[in-house]
Amino acid sequence: MTMDTLAVHAGREDLTALGLHALPIDLSTTNPLPNIEKGGDSYETLATGGTPIEGGSNVYARLWNPTVARFESGLAQLEHAEAAVAFASGMAALSAAILAFTVSTNKRHVVAVRPLYGGTDHLLATGLLGTEVTFCDASDVASAVREDTGLVIMETPANPTLELVSISRVATQAGDVPLLVDNTFATPILQNPLDHGAAMSMHSATKYLGGHGDVIGGVIACSEAHAQMLRPIRAITGAILHPLAAYLLHRGLTTLPLRVRAQQANAVRVAEWLGTQDAVEQVYFPGMNADPDGVLGAQMTGPGAMVAIKLKGGAAAAERLTGAVQIFTHAVSLGGVDSLIENPAALTHRPVAGDAKPDAGIVRMSIGLESPEDLIADLARGL
Repeated sequence: MTMDTLAVHAGREDLTALGLHALPIDLSTTNPLPNIEKGGDSYETLATGGTPIEGGSNVYARLWNPTVARFESGLAQLEHAEAAVAFASGMAALSAAILAFTVSTNKRHVVAVRPLYGGTDHLLATGLLGTEVTFCDASDVASAVREDTGLVIMETPANPTLELVSISRVATQAGDVPLLVDNTFATPILQNPLDHGAAMSMHSATKYLGGHGDVIGGVIACSEAHAQMLRPIRAITGAILHPLAAYLLHRGLTTLPLRVRAQQANAVRVAEWLGTQDAVEQVYFPGMNADPDGVLGAQMTGPGAMVAIKLKGGAAAAERLTGAVQIFTHAVSLGGVDSLIENPAALTHRPVAGDAKPDAGIVRMSIGLESPEDLIADLARGL
């Protein structure tokens, strides 16, 4: 099936047999046990990373939930992955991956390619999860990898200035070390990291997958073997996605291709216009900036719907612009149907170390489904 058809039908394969058309929501926190032996076997299997056994029970919602599992199946298919594991937030997903591939394997060193989302950067820099991190550029991954490196982390397009990074180039340098790619900005519609050598494709599902600013979640698409490493961490830490959130995210997948392409078309219009404005020193948008590895086209099929600009007036100009717009909402997050605008240095990347923090004059925009003419007029007023 094409991506458009798959987005509508993936993860719904069992509905006809159940006599259902709309996705069901299973809100049970506990489940009946057929008997002590099957109940015990079910608990052990689910708590240690497996999937429900035949004739068994889902036991307890912290371990497994069928609504969550349907969303995982749908996302895995879109990402060309064997499996997916869904979490209560993107940061919960990231934390589980770090724990599973470093602390659990006693390889506590992480290589992280900057720039990254501010929350990711902050978590790694603090060493909160018992890890040591080496931050580097994409060209320096091979020299940063050590014998005790358990995980390599990268993001492309990178947050907030949308640098494009070759996944295959980083994966080659990582060698046998698993590579996790934050695919939130691109979505499975524009990029499939596993096809280019990544071990895991991670999403803050709160963003484009949900698409309406009303649900928080995270998900990692990967092999079944890696899923079996992630699920016990999720079970032990209680980080499973809530079933109502899973329902909303699964429903969001059905319109994901349409939303991403429409928002991308709007972003192209807005980015091109911004490039003509005297108050703008630089526009950050795939296709308008350097791409020495030819990522756009070979790895990523379109530029996406995130746009960033550097204002000539610095932080003061960023303050004026974010305060003057009326259609854009001054808020963090991204990927929704409505357009958002924020200053990363003051907000999402505030905890990042000074030498890696974005310039204070950079403003990041998530372009929504409004008329591009209205968005341009709103930015013109602000500028």
